[in-house]
Amino acid sequence: MPNPHHMTAAGFETRAIHAGQAPDPRTGAVGSPIYATSTYKQDGVGGLREGYEYSRTANPTRTALEECLASLEGGHSGFAFASGMAAEDTLLRAVCGPGDHVVIPDDAYGGTFRLFARVLERWGLAYSVASITDPRSVEAAVQPGRTKVVWVETPTNPLLGIADIAALAEVARRAGALLVVDNTFASPYLQQPIGLGADVIVHSTTKYCGGHSDVVGGALVVSAEAANADGDGESLAARLAFHQNSMGAVAGPFDSWLVLRGLKTLAVRMDRHCDNAERVVEFLTGHPAVSEVIFPGLPEHPGHEVAKRQMTRFGGMVSFRLRDGEKAAVEVCERARVFTLGESLGGVESLIEHPGRMTHASVAGSALEVPVDLVRLSVGIETVSDLLADLEQALG
Repeated sequence: MPNPHHMTAAGFETRAIHAGQAPDPRTGAVGSPIYATSTYKQDGVGGLREGYEYSRTANPTRTALEECLASLEGGHSGFAFASGMAAEDTLLRAVCGPGDHVVIPDDAYGGTFRLFARVLERWGLAYSVASITDPRSVEAAVQPGRTKVVWVETPTNPLLGIADIAALAEVARRAGALLVVDNTFASPYLQQPIGLGADVIVHSTTKYCGGHSDVVGGALVVSAEAANADGDGESLAARLAFHQNSMGAVAGPFDSWLVLRGLKTLAVRMDRHCDNAERVVEFLTGHPAVSEVIFPGLPEHPGHEVAKRQMTRFGGMVSFRLRDGEKAAVEVCERARVFTLGESLGGVESLIEHPGRMTHASVAGSALEVPVDLVRLSVGIETVSDLLADLEQALG
């Protein structure tokens, strides 16, 4: 079901609060209702009221979220799923088939790599790994006539590599492939990949979009150009809608409502995440126990100039390496108190983790293996002096 891009002239914050979320026409309720229903009364056989027949196919709460996400990303259509991985799987099975090929980042999210290496490869989908920070590396990995997708995360997880989205859009276009950008780390507030030439946006809405560590969800947003392009006689938007319904890993109404509520405060939360992350980076950069701070906002970061060009700010994710190696990194994670030791990211609370043993354990021994002395922070929106004091004591 194509979702109209509402309120195109309104500002980001206004769209986050109002797009797809008009007051309920029956009661005037300002908050979007949670339609906790599986089915809908039909006005005569096949007479669907506003097109709703069964909540796997469409649900008004989910529609509100899908319209809001499409508006925030400057896209044509939005599709909400039960998780980010469900969104990825649905997209790949909608656009790829046996014998096709995909280019993925050399530091892709571990779950994405696992989907390719352990699930889709068994069904005949091949993949190559490339450094997405270097457009020439991506172009070299493309297999003309066979590559259907160039898959990009920017910033990447957990090494915060930066891809030049506009440059990679050209690489993908020349290859006849879709450019898919995982925009989870930046959020629609800090980065607008469709405006830079991306065809499809992927989100784990669990992270910054939801923002409160209380929901698991995923989403796809398709650009107008890609949505309307014919592939086997069917537009991409129609193909995704068909696969979303056929595969069924949809966002339920309660989860959709939680993400929708999170989006309303996305802008103000991201401002604070960025403020706090910049202070944390400043603290870590001068600390004797730290050998390297990885953050796109640092002038010495190799992707700094590209990030400055395509992001409004540099985000709330910070990675750093310990001079004394893996044991020291694990100990820092275990000593933290305000930073909660846990996986995931993007919530209001600060999290700390050891990627090598936690989120990225699935890529150990592969081309995507991460340094064992690496610590990843998801910097929350707490009082920044408390975060700095906690890092001080954790680093000893």
